[in-house]
Amino acid sequence: MAVASRLAVARVSPDGAGFGAAGRTRKGRPTGLQVPAVRRGRRRGGAVAASPPTEEAVQMTEPLTKDDLVAYLVSGCKPKENWRIGTEHEKFGFEVDTLRPIKYDQIRDLLNGLAERFDWEKIMEENYVIGLKQGKQSISLEPGGQFELSGAPLETLHQTCAEVNSHLYQVKAVGEEMGIGFLGLGFQPKWALSDIPIMPKGRYEIMRNYMPKVGTLGLDMMFRTCTVQVNLDFSSEQDMIRKFRAGLALQPIATAIFANSPFKEGKPNGFLSLRSHIWTDTDNNRAGMLPFVFDDSFGFEQYVDYALDVPMYFVYRNKKYIDCTGMSFRDFMQGKLPQVPGELPTLNDWENHLTTIFPEVRLKRYLEMRGADGGPWRRLCALPAFWVGLLYDEEALQSILDMTYDWTKEEREMLRRKVPVTGFKTPFRDGYVRDLAEEVLKLAKKGLERRGYKEVGFLREVEEVVRTGMTPAERLLNLYETKWERNVDHVFKHLLY
Repeated sequence: MAVASRLAVARVSPDGAGFGAAGRTRKGRPTGLQVPAVRRGRRRGGAVAASPPTEEAVQMTEPLTKDDLVAYLVSGCKPKENWRIGTEHEKFGFEVDTLRPIKYDQIRDLLNGLAERFDWEKIMEENYVIGLKQGKQSISLEPGGQFELSGAPLETLHQTCAEVNSHLYQVKAVGEEMGIGFLGLGFQPKWALSDIPIMPKGRYEIMRNYMPKVGTLGLDMMFRTCTVQVNLDFSSEQDMIRKFRAGLALQPIATAIFANSPFKEGKPNGFLSLRSHIWTDTDNNRAGMLPFVFDDSFGFEQYVDYALDVPMYFVYRNKKYIDCTGMSFRDFMQGKLPQVPGELPTLNDWENHLTTIFPEVRLKRYLEMRGADGGPWRRLCALPAFWVGLLYDEEALQSILDMTYDWTKEEREMLRRKVPVTGFKTPFRDGYVRDLAEEVLKLAKKGLERRGYKEVGFLREVEEVVRTGMTPAERLLNLYETKWERNVDHVFKHLLY
């Protein structure tokens, strides 16, 4: 796997596009790539010249092999002292006066305002500003204009929460002057799919055309959901495997604790986490619980084999997206994409392809925990605290693996499908999901205590949820039936950032 001896590439700057990844690792350079030492100057309100996503400026001297793809994932391994926390969160923008979703023109003005006032660099696609970048943070737009912060790699949860607060302060400062507010919820509570504006990003046009061919809920996923996710490091293949298994097993528990999407088009939708349910019929070739992760043979190579066969969305060439839906990266490796006949992939094509796979836990050069609904700012700090306490402490991690060791594939899948409906009340073996949540939360607290950074307080927001056994969604439904007199409009003020 001597990647450096065979590849000589120059990478253009990242744009912050994609379904989330912390600024650090998503576009960081993999070990073994030779990159010219170019220093890009920054200027106030300047524009990043590159378009999304990353693209090699120089072609490789030899074709990629499967070993190269494995080596790319292996390059994410790092010693514990270098582990960091990356947090991403999405939110719905809306007009305060009408509650309607904000259109691209309003988002453009908001991005321009942030760039001018708070010294962000603009990210352009053709003539459109589609995001911002500042250091290792980026702001990007999801398909329906959901506003996403992909945070920098940070050492402690105190830094993570400070980053969230700074971001929300800036967005609020500019947004309020424009009559724009932002909502912390997992699913658009009021407006129909036809009411949601479409962002001018090429990859989303390809996805929008493809989604109805592979599931019934993909357009809802794209245009009407918001999530919070946490990206965490691993030290070795074995450490990755252990964290991957623990994360997958516990994803439904996190879904219950953070369930926050009970409304659709002005009424209760029958789910506590409609956002989570939507992923069960979006595109099952690229989503789900990945049962093969629990096989004895699992490792980096097996994930590569899986990803090679996940249908592609696009190839990015000459600042244009080329629709390659239905083809596989394995086809691409053999030069068999009819859309780019005879052309072979670069390592950047692989990096981009990995961002189009959406399981409950996703492997890139770090692990992404993807099971939580969007929510108010305190929960934006609580989610990383939950996962850091469990996965960055060896004792807590081993306890989780012991707890979940004999869970069957069928049990994990049952939790994945039922928790979005019944939350803590979902039966499991001799008890309920609430019992599991209580035990897991205790382990997370102890794990944070052993880290020694005085971070346990960030779990207070979810301690009450678990103690009472009432999910955030159930609290909203109770307000809807009582104080709000069955008028969902009140949620826009209740969960306004």
